[in-house]
Amino acid sequence: MDLGMDADLLDLARRTAAELTGPADEELHRRLTATADLDTLAAVLTESERPLWAREIAAFRLGCAGDRRAFEPLVLLLNHRDSERCVSASYALTRLGDPRTPRAAAALATNELRVAYALLPVRLLTALRAPESAPALITTLERRLAPGDPHWRLALACVEGLGSLADDRARPVLEAARSHPRLSAAASAALSRLSRVP
Repeated sequence: MDLGMDADLLDLARRTAAELTGPADEELHRRLTATADLDTLAAVLTESERPLWAREIAAFRLGCAGDRRAFEPLVLLLNHRDSERCVSASYALTRLGDPRTPRAAAALATNELRVAYALLPVRLLTALRAPESAPALITTLERRLAPGDPHWRLALACVEGLGSLADDRARPVLEAARSHPRLSAAASAALSRLSRVP
């Protein structure tokens, strides 16, 4: 069974290797990156006192294999303060194909208490092109247009995502985004994509 692209697993293995603290960690790391047994990987997600890096490797490999036991751990990692873990989780969730993913990503993208970590959920919603995608991006962008809002990179990701989705429901918020200097060019480009939609 395909447990994920070699290059992506190699990147993950290299990054998590920096978190190892001794021989026992090194052996566990080797085992998790080499095993082809999905049950072995899944067991790491439920065993107590496993380090975060071990759970990340197990969830990533299960997700890339299409094993839905990875869903909840990957959603937690998607909203992690470490952006590299968010990227890894987003990659695996895209390949997992779980129908719950768009709703979970939308909930994370629109959670104002976690707005600082919403960038990867927004990008994942764009990639998924699910029914939940455009409404969540519209809601998130509307909030980011408030005067003095500091999360302009998140707003830009929403603008670009809405342009990619080309959903006409985004027209009003994209028109509003054109008045923001950091968003103006991207909003104009997104609106031009809407105008080309039949």
